[in-house]
Amino acid sequence: MNIHLTKSQIGLDGVPAAETVLSHVDGERGELIIAGEHVSTLVRQSSFEGVTARLWNGASQSTLSEANIRASLGAARERAFARLAELLPATQGMGIVDGFRAAVAGLRAEHGLEHEATIVGAFPVIAGALVRRAKGLDPIAPDPSVSHAADTLRMLHGRAPAAREITALDAYLVTVCDHGMNASTFTTRVVASTQADLFAAVTAGYCALTGPLHGGAPEPVLEMLDAIGSRERIQPWVDAALARGERMMGFGHRVYRVRDPRADVLKTAIEALASNGADLPFAGEVEAYIRAALRKKNPDRPLETNVEFFTAILLDALAIPRQAFTPIFAVARAAGWTAHAREQQRTGRLIRPSSSYVGAMPKPFVA
Repeated sequence: MNIHLTKSQIGLDGVPAAETVLSHVDGERGELIIAGEHVSTLVRQSSFEGVTARLWNGASQSTLSEANIRASLGAARERAFARLAELLPATQGMGIVDGFRAAVAGLRAEHGLEHEATIVGAFPVIAGALVRRAKGLDPIAPDPSVSHAADTLRMLHGRAPAAREITALDAYLVTVCDHGMNASTFTTRVVASTQADLFAAVTAGYCALTGPLHGGAPEPVLEMLDAIGSRERIQPWVDAALARGERMMGFGHRVYRVRDPRADVLKTAIEALASNGADLPFAGEVEAYIRAALRKKNPDRPLETNVEFFTAILLDALAIPRQAFTPIFAVARAAGWTAHAREQQRTGRLIRPSSSYVGAMPKPFVA
């Protein structure tokens, strides 16, 4: 018998697929908890290395410290740089997003070393090398003595970043390092549930991230801001776009019914970068008008600002090329992906959902 499912059932909305200690998203309250703490608190009190320690400890019941993670990621970045000659040939002729996927697929286990650090350490090295190659420049060797955020910026730009730039990128890495059972994390856990290794699971997670409904959304936010162009064009441009039924990039979320809690965290980080060319007043006026217009259009369920809106502004202010936004997202999310893969392998079972068949049935057999 054919059973037709509702739209939310088809998308698995609200269907638990795993038990986790890693992160919790409450869409009704606009709340994100990562490893037992609100994301806004983590950004104020921790670093990417500190949050990564919390995630990996939760996943594997280990006792790693922030210092342990900083040292292991620094060493892993050095090892990844030494392997670039092996990783980059597979990326020839590809853009940054696709080249990153090809290079990540080439990562492999290193004898006696933690796979989690190998993966998370390699990601900014690969991203930096691809960005610089696109500019006709050689890759920059990592500095294991500095933070993950600082070294990511060094390898992208070939210079020592300012303290406010490091603080801003670190805030971004912490904010987006994990986010419940999103599409890429679910993909990672599905692959890990087969007992495939971490490298296969994380490669699959990155492939899911590249879709425009997931990690590919920040770049269109900047395209929208570019199209609006000036303050006097905000109202007519937005009104015309909404009249055509166009989607406002950076607004609305599959889970959050209120404002995405990550949006305000990143907005605060951007305020410290105003001198880097981020036109926060203009972006703020665009955000305010779009929110008002969406409330007017859909008073029962207005679309609120999501993390992509301020992600786009922050990464642009850090002079990160738009084509590299998705790989930089992956630099952060790799901490969550590796933790979820380990947790799934330790505590879960093979993820094998069923489907509702709605196709034709064979004719009854007649003897």
